[in-house]
Amino acid sequence: MSSQQQPENQGEYQVAGAAIDSVRRRPGLGWLLAGVWLFFLNKPLQVILGHDDMAERALGLVGIFGFAIAYMAFFWYARARNMARVESPIGLRLGFIATLLAFAALMLPAAGVTALTSLVFVEAMGMMVLPLSAGVILGATLLSVAEIALHSIPGWHDDGSYSLSIVLGGLAVFGIRRAMMRSIELTVARKEFAELAVQEERNRFARDLHDILGHSLTVITVKAELAGRLMEANPARAAAEVADVEHLARAALADVRAAVAGYRELSLAGELVAARAALQAAEVKADLPTVVDEVPEQNRELFAWVVREGVTNVVRHSGAKKCTIRLGASSVEVVDDGKGPAPSGDSTGHGLVGLRERADKVGASVQVGQAPGGGFRLAVRVAS
Repeated sequence: MSSQQQPENQGEYQVAGAAIDSVRRRPGLGWLLAGVWLFFLNKPLQVILGHDDMAERALGLVGIFGFAIAYMAFFWYARARNMARVESPIGLRLGFIATLLAFAALMLPAAGVTALTSLVFVEAMGMMVLPLSAGVILGATLLSVAEIALHSIPGWHDDGSYSLSIVLGGLAVFGIRRAMMRSIELTVARKEFAELAVQEERNRFARDLHDILGHSLTVITVKAELAGRLMEANPARAAAEVADVEHLARAALADVRAAVAGYRELSLAGELVAARAALQAAEVKADLPTVVDEVPEQNRELFAWVVREGVTNVVRHSGAKKCTIRLGASSVEVVDDGKGPAPSGDSTGHGLVGLRERADKVGASVQVGQAPGGGFRLAVRVAS
């Protein structure tokens, strides 16, 4: 059953199971904490053993020992189900409560008023394993039964201890349930936060890998094609282009390794040099700035990504003859004279999506569209 399909009381039952199983890594201690409360049945046991009627005494012994065995059996069952993270049917849980009440009734003829001690166990167990509303109703019912019996059965005296014990037992288990609920909610929140952090890191790495290899492989492809065309006409130039391909491949490999290590940062000046080489290889005239002093240090890495993505698109898609890059203190623009945006207006490629994510992190805006004189324009502006 998926989490969306689970009944509403599934969470409450899991909290109850967690309370029962809070020491599941120390099995001996878990059984001890469950069984130690049976000590409070010693008073009805003494009264039963001292009862004159042997038949009622035997019935009382069956009741008290059956009650203790059923209590421990239910603890074992609930603990096992919790460890398996499986919910018990509500009918079965109510059946256990009914079984405890039946054994408590068997104790009445011999134990008398002391048999009301068992109601504390029943209320605590009910508050622990039933939905909270059902546990409260059970507690109110048991309290009413105890009060009525104390005031209506001859020889039974009301000193307030039984009713107070029922109330305090229910409140104690209620507090345990709420504490366990908060603990589980905190654990779930921490797990979700960790999963989100992992997902964000995966997205970051995928974005970096796409940007790195997309640009590098595009330039390598262009240079390899150029080398192939020059192989016969100009062998020396072809050899130089092949050497550039080797250099670019090694640089791309180093970038991938740096991205894996998480320490990679782009240099704006370096990207402008690489852009000039890529445009030259693609036989696109480059009008690029030669200095980056005007750009503040905090904007340079983002602008370097813009240059890389813009030039990659020019070389790969545009069919342009000229590419212009303009730099300012708070803006960068890559413009070409190619065929411009796709007729569909789609500008949501992986590279641009990654670029928008980077820009959003520093409060920058991304503009993508047709250049004033035709062609394609990519611009990023950082808010002042």
